[in-house]
Amino acid sequence: MTTDRPPFTLIESHIAWECPWYAVRQDRLRLPDGSEGVYNVVHKCDAVWIVPVTPAGEIVLIHNYRHTLGEWCWELPAGGIKDGQSPLQAAQDELREEVGGTADHWRLLLRVSTMNGLGDEYAHVFLATGVTLGTPHHEPTEVMTVHAVSPARALAMAREGAINDATSVMALLLAAPLLDGRK
Repeated sequence: MTTDRPPFTLIESHIAWECPWYAVRQDRLRLPDGSEGVYNVVHKCDAVWIVPVTPAGEIVLIHNYRHTLGEWCWELPAGGIKDGQSPLQAAQDELREEVGGTADHWRLLLRVSTMNGLGDEYAHVFLATGVTLGTPHHEPTEVMTVHAVSPARALAMAREGAINDATSVMALLLAAPLLDGRK
């Protein structure tokens, strides 16, 4: 099978359901064997995840209540990219909103699909260094506390499952070689 063109032909597409945070797009497709099929795609704007490092070398985590899971979760600051924002602008806004932080230096580590079998969101993962904390500006649905921990503790939490947000785990493990400041 050749991979230079999509194997499906789009016949029709419409939004089946939507809310302010995401939508479900329903695509009617012609499949490679000539039959028709339906594929539902969760459409979600791209998002950012930030690995914030303070001047003392600590990693800033949030302990966030997630209604979807019915539990408190350890995570990195993250959020959606709004219309007209660059990924960097969104990362800077999310750091300020969630932990009251500003950073001296920003580095894009990776752009990666978060749910390629279900939806179209991409994560833009940033390392922010020289992070100074201030007063957070949480949205009403954001119930969280801010915690600065050692890189060793943050990485242990990621490896042991204490951090259960997959993108936060991936971001921390990706940033690990850079956390000692030598690379």
